[in-house]
Amino acid sequence: MEEIKNEDNDRENKKPEETEKQNEEIKEFGQTVLHMNRKNTAIYLLSVIGEIEGHECLPSTSKTTKYEHVLPKLAAIEDDDSVDGVLLLLNTMGGDVESGLAIAEMVASLSKPTVSLVLGGSHSIGVPLAVATDYSLIVQSGTMVIHPVRMSGTVIGAKQTYDYFKQMQDRIIGFIASHCKVTKERVEQMMMNTQMLTKDLGTILVGEQAVEEGLINAVGGISDAFTALYRLIEEKKKG
Repeated sequence: MEEIKNEDNDRENKKPEETEKQNEEIKEFGQTVLHMNRKNTAIYLLSVIGEIEGHECLPSTSKTTKYEHVLPKLAAIEDDDSVDGVLLLLNTMGGDVESGLAIAEMVASLSKPTVSLVLGGSHSIGVPLAVATDYSLIVQSGTMVIHPVRMSGTVIGAKQTYDYFKQMQDRIIGFIASHCKVTKERVEQMMMNTQMLTKDLGTILVGEQAVEEGLINAVGGISDAFTALYRLIEEKKKG
């Protein structure tokens, strides 16, 4: 009872400037530190929403996640002993391939326990982001779309162009396969599926289907994500 009272006092005594800073981080970046819990842990909440913006700025009317904001924050999280784990919320249509892979590689290389939760959807380059964490979940209605790399801008009609995009696609396939239970062959098969998407290639997986394929660990919501992250944090502390 005394511990609970102390935590309640901490909430009441929280400095206004700290609350303002937290609200600003949520507003600007979709990020904040969650530490007012009874597990005595500090969890960094990181969200990837809308389209992942790369080296070129997207229109101001687009909802985006800027990789130049996310990468330094991930580095700061790794260097911060007060942060025990990371919860990654995903609702993204994909976006810049190089930038999305960069974020995924950073998440995968964190020494802190990490859990991802797919809300709405995690499409295209969002798939590597979803599987980059130590444990992944998807809500019942969540979707994942796996498709080939898209070509945009000026395309030179030469063999080298095809080879470049094939190389990029192989990088994505290799990353996905190395961070979940799906083989490279199955990932490529889902990418090249011609039976599901009208006038396009690829595969749509909804909720349990993503788990059955081995992309995602389990179907669940926010409470399941916290439970999984607390478990991983406890295991790391004991280990």
